[in-house]
Amino acid sequence: MKPTRASGIWARRALILLLVGTVGLLVTSHLVRVSYEERIVSLAQAPSAPVALVFGAGLAPGAVPSPVLAQRLDMAMALWREGKVRAVLVSGDEVKPFHHETRAMRRYLLERGVPESAVLGDEAGLSTYDSCLRARGVFGASQALLVTQRFHLPRALFIANSVGIDAWGVAADEGRSTPWRYTVRETLSRVLALGMVVLKVEPVYPTGRAAFPKD
Repeated sequence: MKPTRASGIWARRALILLLVGTVGLLVTSHLVRVSYEERIVSLAQAPSAPVALVFGAGLAPGAVPSPVLAQRLDMAMALWREGKVRAVLVSGDEVKPFHHETRAMRRYLLERGVPESAVLGDEAGLSTYDSCLRARGVFGASQALLVTQRFHLPRALFIANSVGIDAWGVAADEGRSTPWRYTVRETLSRVLALGMVVLKVEPVYPTGRAAFPKD
């Protein structure tokens, strides 16, 4: 059966729509990526802030932080030791059974000398978006240093600054290259983040109220 003229027209229209959609996605992702690019700084350049917000990144066998998460925690400790922050807020997922991410993050910091009074935990940080909204709405953070890998920082900074946190970012993997799979994932995730910010989506668990330790 030969293709008809009508089917050819619809195929071209579908291809055009696909191309337009792809270009739109890439442009939107790029705009989110560059919106707070200048706020990504090194450890030495990081401004002082009340708190470092560390995003969860999964656990390794033995219920210990994954290598990616350990990088983030190590940078947060460096910020605390340098006097850049007074407290560290670890935000992870403890909703899944036997997946105590926040607990493992807290234990990692305490075992390495960060005092308990300087470590706060958010057990309902189910996503970057939820972690940022809860840091502002539940913990009252109006200023923060965001600690995560370089590929993740543009999205995290966009969300945090959009929901009322004066946020700067410090890359946990400073000087290291980014695997391509993370670049692809972030391209899509940044578009989703923009949509959630625009629609003012509520976090999954918005309850409770906490505060940062005083000087």
